[in-house]
Amino acid sequence: MSDNSYRYAPETAVVRAFVDPELATQAISPSMVMSVNHCFDPQQGAFSAQGLEDLSEAPYLYAGWSNPTVDQLEQRLAHLEGAEACLATATGMAAISGLFLSLLKHGDHLIISDVCYAGVYEFATQVLPDYGVEVTAVDTSDITQVLNALQKNTKLVHIETPSNPLLTLTDIRSLANGLKTSGTLLSVDATFSTPVITKPLSFGADIVVHSLTKFINGHGDVLGGAILGSRSLLNQIRSRAGVYLGATLSAQSAWLIMRGMETLYPRMKTLCSSAHEIANWLEKQPRVLRVLYPGLASHHQFALAQQQMALFGGIIAFQVDDIDLIQQRFAQESHVFYYAFSIGHQRSLAVAMKTDELDQSTYHFTAEKRAAFRSFAGDGVIRLSIGLEATEDLLRELEHLLR
Repeated sequence: MSDNSYRYAPETAVVRAFVDPELATQAISPSMVMSVNHCFDPQQGAFSAQGLEDLSEAPYLYAGWSNPTVDQLEQRLAHLEGAEACLATATGMAAISGLFLSLLKHGDHLIISDVCYAGVYEFATQVLPDYGVEVTAVDTSDITQVLNALQKNTKLVHIETPSNPLLTLTDIRSLANGLKTSGTLLSVDATFSTPVITKPLSFGADIVVHSLTKFINGHGDVLGGAILGSRSLLNQIRSRAGVYLGATLSAQSAWLIMRGMETLYPRMKTLCSSAHEIANWLEKQPRVLRVLYPGLASHHQFALAQQQMALFGGIIAFQVDDIDLIQQRFAQESHVFYYAFSIGHQRSLAVAMKTDELDQSTYHFTAEKRAAFRSFAGDGVIRLSIGLEATEDLLRELEHLLR
């Protein structure tokens, strides 16, 4: 890659950075290196990474350690996010578990959001305590609650912004500033926002996590995850999660993710515009009780969204007067929205997320937290992941389903 590419606009850099024609063939599309094994010179001490400042500089030996195609993805993601280094993983949960198990040990304390992706919450609250890690879940949209929960042994605060599924925000800059004196690290799951909308490192976060399965790949056909941050932190995480936890991303998956991420900016601009129009329309519908979308003036953190988000995202959550009926209609009558979990695909998805079911399966709310959740979600929300279909087709379908 030429030095000029570092001065490209993000829309250009995501397509051009770290992509050069192949020397032997002058092919423009990146090649896929499928080999599991690589020859090496034993005189160069390839069996040991001791002395390397960055483990990604170690010679290629075995694909479980590193792979040229995966390395290229990591370089491109780091450039896109404004990070020094990146570790790509087999799934988004592999990124989360690799992060937690690399940075936390017996006797440490973790703070997480009390409303976040179910797999993250369950891993943190049900698995980590078995290894002696203390976990506290708080409303991270309230910085005071986070700071009040700090302990001498708090090593990491992990947040989602926007959160899943309530689309609440955390003021990243304020929280990062509040954590400075404690020495506590701040990691941000920015899967919902992507680097197009928010770059957490620029607001003071130490670590960014993505499920590459979602918007960054954008086509619903491959799993992947990523952890990004400083070289020193990523070297620590890579030496554990990248070697011992078996979270290796395959070359095929890395190649597919790179192909998908090249259209990230136009995809996000299109679906965010559509989502904004749909969210405004939903607020006017008689069966809709409340719309949760950061781009609406009715969102209680709209001012923060304007400061922290370049766009307002492709995810909408909304309450309805009869969630069972509307869930049934989405599942049985929809032709444009697929009734399915996950987000960030080129096709629009919808799923009902019922409060009682989330409580019983994942969150196990206290009475106070159940009341706080219900104040946003009521009996539950319909979560929409807006795709690339024409907005008028999505609105026509919603009008039918919400009749």
